[in-house]
Amino acid sequence: MKLEIDGQADPAACATMAEVREGVDALDRALVKLLAERQRYMDAAARIKGERAAVRDEGRIEDVVAKVKAEARSQGLSEAIAEPVWRTLIERCIAYEFEVWDALRAEA
Repeated sequence: MKLEIDGQADPAACATMAEVREGVDALDRALVKLLAERQRYMDAAARIKGERAAVRDEGRIEDVVAKVKAEARSQGLSEAIAEPVWRTLIERCIAYEFEVWDALRAEA
């Protein structure tokens, strides 16, 4: 599956490093938008979860990683890239959610 991103050449058609870098930069901008949306879901989770202990859910972490690895395989992304990236993302999201959870309760 190829995402349609403005200004992004097909990687197979790139003939110069400038074209490769333009494509990578366009993808990075798209990824930032997607990660910002993911972060808004962490805001919602922090608002919804009644107990601080519910912020970290080991079962959910492993479920997400398993789903990401399956999607990586189907999209041709190396699991050696996908798994550590998502585990880091999940940990940073959990830390963020703890901060938001605490801040929301401090305001109340």
